[in-house]
Amino acid sequence: MKALAIKQPWAWMIIRPDLTGVMARKIATASGEIKDLENRTWHTNFRGRFLVHASKGLTRQEYWTAYDFAVHLGVIAPPMEELQRGGIIGSVELVDSVDDSDSDWYMGEKGFVLRDPRPLPFIPLKGQLGFFDVPDEVLPCMS
Repeated sequence: MKALAIKQPWAWMIIRPDLTGVMARKIATASGEIKDLENRTWHTNFRGRFLVHASKGLTRQEYWTAYDFAVHLGVIAPPMEELQRGGIIGSVELVDSVDDSDSDWYMGEKGFVLRDPRPLPFIPLKGQLGFFDVPDEVLPCMS
């Protein structure tokens, strides 16, 4: 399965493992409290479900920049020390790659439109740049 490394707390904002239950996730999606767009400088032809890899590297400045952005959208991320890093935290479906978007989460040159995020138990794994393949044997919970 494909994976994409995303820095925290952005990865957490896509997956939102704190939201349990179908109704809570639907309400949060409708109110914009789940990140529905991943900003990038490049387009992709890939469409479909991919694994969200929470990157290991994170500076305090990167954390606070993301935190402050999310607060304006009504989302409070966990403290930096509590965020899982260096592994898979969930999966999400990529449905489009766009040059512009009305999403409150859009701020880049390009954007990957996301839907149906699903939390997964943390799986430690080294990340890579761009989309990368994760062997099936690494994902026992998805077989």
